[in-house]
Amino acid sequence: MAKEKHNHDEENFEEDFYIEMTDEEGNKYYYLEEMVIPVGDEQYALLIEVDADGEIVHLHDEGCDCCGDDENVIVAKIVINEDGEEEYIEPTDEEYEAVQDAYNKIMDEEEE
Repeated sequence: MAKEKHNHDEENFEEDFYIEMTDEEGNKYYYLEEMVIPVGDEQYALLIEVDADGEIVHLHDEGCDCCGDDENVIVAKIVINEDGEEEYIEPTDEEYEAVQDAYNKIMDEEEE
């Protein structure tokens, strides 16, 4: 699946409201923290990608001319860096699986 962004306009973006991440190549991505999931003593965030206008980035199939319903969501481990600030890092495969299990349990409880 390819990612596609809509309505990219950095002048209207309120950076302090969103989480900004930069990849190894210097590309910037913005996320909203949708949910924090505790797993043991650790905290993990579900982050939904947004564009510069704060619009949710949807995933599309190659050649798709519709606006899909699936959001681009990532899981990030929340750690406190040496400056005492929250930092988001990629979880291990085992941590990711534990977060999925915890998320599914939360969703099951909400359905009851």
